[in-house]
Amino acid sequence: MTMTSRERVLTSISLKPPDRLPRDLGGMLSTGISVFAYPKLVQALGLPPRLPRVYDTGQMLAMPDRDVLDALGCDCEVVSYGATNTFDQENYWYPYDFNSRLPAMVHNPSAFQAQPDGSILQNGVTRMVSASYVFDEEHGGQPVSWTGELPMDDLKQYRKRLEKRVLRDEQIVSLRELCKQARESTDRAIFLAEGSITPDISIHSHGGMAVFPILCLTEPDYVMELHEIETEHTLKNIRRLIPEISPYVDVIMAAADDWGTQKNTIASPATFRKLFLPYRRRINDEFHQLATNTKIFLHSCGAIYDLIDLVVECHFDALNPVQWCAGKHSYKEWKDKARGRIALWGGGVNSQVTLPLGTIDDVINEVRQVVSYMSQDSGYVFCNIHNILAEIDPNKVIAMYRTAGEV
Repeated sequence: MTMTSRERVLTSISLKPPDRLPRDLGGMLSTGISVFAYPKLVQALGLPPRLPRVYDTGQMLAMPDRDVLDALGCDCEVVSYGATNTFDQENYWYPYDFNSRLPAMVHNPSAFQAQPDGSILQNGVTRMVSASYVFDEEHGGQPVSWTGELPMDDLKQYRKRLEKRVLRDEQIVSLRELCKQARESTDRAIFLAEGSITPDISIHSHGGMAVFPILCLTEPDYVMELHEIETEHTLKNIRRLIPEISPYVDVIMAAADDWGTQKNTIASPATFRKLFLPYRRRINDEFHQLATNTKIFLHSCGAIYDLIDLVVECHFDALNPVQWCAGKHSYKEWKDKARGRIALWGGGVNSQVTLPLGTIDDVINEVRQVVSYMSQDSGYVFCNIHNILAEIDPNKVIAMYRTAGEV
């Protein structure tokens, strides 16, 4: 029986066999493609030229058009921070050419200021120099001083700040109507990435990656109280929002928390179990209770193989980006660890070696091997490990998706 794209994605995440392997490009912000690579992909596919829409102006990611998704056999569309690719939003996008480097469409052109040195400043904070393809800032925006005490929030004041961020009725109505229109415009799975329901519980938040893991070791009681406050706030928001939007969304990014380096986890599994798992599970259980047909998605980069069991215990339905090329465990070990317990979303090709440095034949051969194994017993959605970067040959991208569709 031929499935719709929505049925295909939900069936696979439910660990049941779909009619074919579901594929994704840009369903969320870390399964996408650089806006500098996107026009070359459009051309290589033989599609009409168009101004790409930049829906993440930090990572500089293009929002994939529906004809591109059609050509690559993709099964997801996105609703993210007011933007969607399920229907035209003529009053949302405005032209901006990034200092003549890239004619494109953005939501807010006034956020960018060209500088005399050729760089572009965004919101007065992040900068894209003329040789770069992304915006960034010094120290990744997390400068560290090792003199004095490590920075810690005043938790009473933090609770008060969160109280001001409880979703308002008009915000709920606006997002509900956007999701409803998106759902009615496509039979692809609707992927929702919405910051107001993604808790600020992360190994690299509240002081940054250099600070917070240390606080987890030296101040665990503080971290538990912080996470309790954040959990209570998140539960308030999802109890208000999810009943309104659950009929219209299929997959929700419930967390983005990069726990891996290139070789290992940033903190220990014991730290995850004590300081993160109980709070994530409470939030995920609430999601599942409020939206029984919606799947819950975790994005966590790096060598996190040793956390897969704990991620399962958090009651996530899907794990991304499946960065098996980081750490000492193969894609087969990742699949065997996850098999029958949680869906894997990504991992389709080694994005650090094969995709940028290999030939098209290398890409085809690796995708064929990876997909053949990852798709066993279902529980797999195909895409690259993280975003397709600016320098990637579009013919490799086409070969990658077409091979995945043939396995």
